[in-house]
Amino acid sequence: MPPPTVPFFLTSTTLATTTKKPQPQAQPPTPPCDAEAQASASTSHASAASASYAARMRLNPHLALPLFDHLLRSGADPDPAALALALACCARGRDRAAAAQLHAHAAKRGIVASHRRVRGRLVHAYAVCGMLPHARRVFDGGTDNDMFAWNCLLRGYAQEGGDADALCDFFARMPFRDSISWNTVLSWCVANGEYDEAIAVFREMLASQECQPDRVTLVSVVSAIAYLGALALGLWAHAYVIRKGVEVEEKLSSALINMYSKCGFIEGAVYVFENAGEKMSLDTWNAMLAGFTANGCSARALELFTRMESKGLVPNKITFNSVLNACSHGGFVQEGIRHFKRMFKVYGIEPDIAHYGCMVDLFSRAGMFEKAEEIIQIMPMEPDASMLKALLAACRTHKNLELGKKAGHRLIEAAPNDHAGYVLLSNIYALDGNWGGVHKVRKLMLDRGVLKIPGSSSVELNGICQQLKNTGFTPDTSQVLLDIDDEDVKESSLALHSKKLAIAFGLTSTAPGTPIRVVNNLRICGDCHNAIKLLSEIYGRSII
Repeated sequence: MPPPTVPFFLTSTTLATTTKKPQPQAQPPTPPCDAEAQASASTSHASAASASYAARMRLNPHLALPLFDHLLRSGADPDPAALALALACCARGRDRAAAAQLHAHAAKRGIVASHRRVRGRLVHAYAVCGMLPHARRVFDGGTDNDMFAWNCLLRGYAQEGGDADALCDFFARMPFRDSISWNTVLSWCVANGEYDEAIAVFREMLASQECQPDRVTLVSVVSAIAYLGALALGLWAHAYVIRKGVEVEEKLSSALINMYSKCGFIEGAVYVFENAGEKMSLDTWNAMLAGFTANGCSARALELFTRMESKGLVPNKITFNSVLNACSHGGFVQEGIRHFKRMFKVYGIEPDIAHYGCMVDLFSRAGMFEKAEEIIQIMPMEPDASMLKALLAACRTHKNLELGKKAGHRLIEAAPNDHAGYVLLSNIYALDGNWGGVHKVRKLMLDRGVLKIPGSSSVELNGICQQLKNTGFTPDTSQVLLDIDDEDVKESSLALHSKKLAIAFGLTSTAPGTPIRVVNNLRICGDCHNAIKLLSEIYGRSII
């Protein structure tokens, strides 16, 4: 019999009723022994039919729900295996209605309470559909939940994102944790910016000896280390990968390249890249391109892109974003224009807001503001906050105050809750000596309840990141954009920038010749940039 045209879950709020069997004609009474034999044969036939459908559902998982509906309409009673396969199909398709109907069907037959596999699949379906209270009720209804059910509900809590306490409490209650359990919590920590917590969870995982970290574990750990800028931890993690013989496939190699790049150890990233071998994917190339760009190696990034094209790899949007950023940061204006044109003409890639933003940044850094404005006018979308920030920062550098004021007001309109727009615009007014304008912008920021993020920097010592926060050679007092006449007061305010405090801490706490790596949460000011260059020369240190 072919499957029905309309699946059951689109025709009714409850499971489709089975078709009525034709009424048998009256026959003489059957002897008891024959009746028992017929009942046994009927049961055997129904079980065989259900098993047959379950086998077809395994071969065609995307057709599991229509096949399950067909099984019901045939008059057979689905067995737990068929129910589990249908619920798995609901989970894949995020089908809430079908999951609820299958739950009702299983509950009426007492299968949910008695069959662990069906209960686990139902927990999974509800969890991935975002119906966490339903998943929890089903889970609490069983006393013999397996590891699959525990992990599904744990992933449900992680998917919710907000309730960290519920996630941690449930994780602590688990009778046993496998690699999926640990990876779920690690991924949640990284996704929610809890990088220190991710490292602590990884150490707890190693100490528990419940299971061995796998590639997924190490991708999360290395990603957390990258955000922390903790190179010593990153070197340890890489050594662990090598020592344990963990396969460095494309995701792990990209994570290692990204980690070394963000920690300022670009040669470590190059080592991972060159040893990726056959597992080198487009993502690996993109990670290395981004690493060169972020570390000021624009020429090396463009050379790598040429090498990539020579190997026949087809770049994507992310590739060109890194290439155009490299041109912007390196001052390669003509190269940037050429690659921007080739992106569409050669590879058929339509520029998006990020690519237009790179071109605006390219022209703005070069002081070519007419070209930057032309890009903004011809692009098919409104400029975003990142683009306007790049334009505004360049206006400040090149003292194009009139355009800076226009861009600043437009930035505040585009991102009214972002403190950067108010700070940059007030700085433009300060450079112009318009303290009344500064006051108006600061008052607007105060009235809207927008707070400026305090500057903080961290420096790694003996594998531990020490954080220093702002408390507010000859300093460049033009960087003090406050109405202060006393030069001594201006100099003292610059001396308390967290970058300088972190470097001073590093100089006094490490051996001569040791590189100092500083991670900042805010963009570095011009005075700090000049001071760091001077300190690097005086002390013979590499300051990254």
